[in-house]
Amino acid sequence: MYIRYMRHYFQAIEQHFIRINDGCIVIRDIQKRGKKRIHSNFKINHMTFNEMIHSDKPVLVDFFAEWCGPCKMMSPILKEVKDSLGDEVTIIKVDVDKNPQAAAAYQVQGVPTLIVFKNGKPLWRQSGVVPKNGLINILQQFK
Repeated sequence: MYIRYMRHYFQAIEQHFIRINDGCIVIRDIQKRGKKRIHSNFKINHMTFNEMIHSDKPVLVDFFAEWCGPCKMMSPILKEVKDSLGDEVTIIKVDVDKNPQAAAAYQVQGVPTLIVFKNGKPLWRQSGVVPKNGLINILQQFK
């Protein structure tokens, strides 16, 4: 009974911090929840993030910031890429201001930074805006 309760509790936390937007998974603030500070939630989301990037299909991670102009240009491009490739690719957006540990773990110095993972290994990385056709070609290389 206790294990079942804890599993439900962790799933609820994961759902609170991860949402799907335009076909992309957006990892929200993993440091705070309301007025309470939850110290273990980064570990939970970090594990979930690791599980996602260990997929056998390409996973495109967009490290972005809300205030960043070029990052805002990437959102519709990522939506078009997702619409074109469908389930062949997973797209994850990580807000670096709300998730500084995730950005530091992958040495993200500027935004937007795009990294393609497959089986947990980074295969391609670039900072700046990347056109839709360029992203599609890159992702198709790693299918």
